[in-house]
Order: sequence, then structure tokens, then C-alpha cells
Amino acid sequence: MSGAVGTMASFDEKGIIIQKELMKKLDLNPVVIANQIIQRDRHAEVIILTALIGQTLAKIARQNRILQRNEIAEMFEPFKKEQVGSSTMPHKRNPHKSERICSIARILKSNVSVALDNIILEDERDITNSAAERIIFGENFILLDYIIKQLTQNLKGIEFDENKIEENLNLTRGACLTEKVMVQLVNRGIGRQEGHEILRQASIKARKEKINMSDILIEHELINNKFSKKELKEIFNPHNYIGKAVEQVENLTKILTNKYNF
Repeated sequence: MSGAVGTMASFDEKGIIIQKELMKKLDLNPVVIANQIIQRDRHAEVIILTALIGQTLAKIARQNRILQRNEIAEMFEPFKKEQVGSSTMPHKRNPHKSERICSIARILKSNVSVALDNIILEDERDITNSAAERIIFGENFILLDYIIKQLTQNLKGIEFDENKIEENLNLTRGACLTEKVMVQLVNRGIGRQEGHEILRQASIKARKEKINMSDILIEHELINNKFSKKELKEIFNPHNYIGKAVEQVENLTKILTNKYNF
């Protein structure tokens, strides 16, 4: 409303007053200074925000896809009773919603480049931004709304395979818990470097000979003198090494609930 070059010259001396009253009626905050248009850096910031949200959604969706692979198979996105996963492979259960989210997030991201280019206008004002903005704003907000709904549906209907999760936890035969074990070795008086080497050798043997690390370590003279077989079994129980994971998730949920009044 400040005119062709932003000086408010057509309003004589009342330009600032008129702007103030108009913005008050519209419940808007004016920029401190503008030319014919508001500078497009703030427009780009909005588009970047939509892309950032999209990438976070895609990150979650990507992890859901990974966990649905046959060799992992710990969780699955919702799948209707009569749904077909593939026209040629009847056994397939494709994570198509998660894939769609990842795909659309790429469009949101690609429009960031357009929004950044829209900042650069000849002599402070040409209309090279105009046609592009009519596309990218509507496109990004509509698509973002869509993939938020898609991911929400996915998360509400996720199926977990607890047996497969348990199997994967024990896939390394205890090697994934060597950090915890090494701390326990140090607490029992075994030097860190010495304990590290014992565990390194044990993890190699466990992998090659397909033996649980607890069974290997209990045969080691130094370990045998410090731990009972029962103690080692407890140390190598993955359920006993989740740290503050539950508390951290509950804390985050509480923060978000309070912030957004869920």
C-alpha cells in the first residue's frame, strides 16, 4: 500500500497514519520499510520451513521403510486386508505411504531453490517472482498438509513384530552390548584397554563361531574371577540397557502436549 516505490507519496503527509490504521483493522504488522513489495526473504523463509518439516517427515518415513525390509521386519505400515502390494509379486507388502511421503518431500525441497531466486529482483521490483509464487506457496502447503496426514495415519496404524525385534536385538550375540560390559569390567578392576581387547577378541569369535559372547567370556580366566555366569547373562540382556529412553520420550511428549495443547 506504500505505492510504486514505497514512499507513500500519494498519501501526502498521512501515509504512516493510514498504514497504521489499516494494519490495525487487518490485525497485521507492517514491515518497517518496503518498496512496491515486501522483500522476498521472508517468503523464502516460509518455503524453507515447509521444506524442513517435509524433510523431518521423510526422515521418519524412511526409517519406517527400513524397518519394514524383509531382513529387518520389525514394524509395518498399515495394510488393508484386500490390499495388493505388487501386480506381479503377490507376496509383497510395499510401504507405499512412506515412499509417497519421501517422494513428495523432494518437491517441497526443490521449491526452496525457486523461493531463494525470488529474492533477487531487478531494481528492487520486477515480476519474476510472481508466477512462481502462485505455484510454490499453494503447492508446498497443500502437499505438506497431505504428507502430515499420511504419516499420522501410518503412525496410528503401525504393526510391530515383537518376536522379530527380540531376534534382532540378539543378532550380534551380545556384541552390541560391549560398551556396557566394558564399563562393568572397569568397575571390577580390569583395565580399560585390557578389557577392550578381551571384548574385541570375544566379539570376533562370537561372529565367526556363532557363540554368545557371555558364553565366551565366562571361559576367560580374568572374567571368570570377576563375574558369575548369572551376572554375565544379566549384563548381556539388552532389555537392561535402555538408559533413559522411556523417560526422554515421555518428557518430550509432555513438552509438546503443553506447547500445542494436544
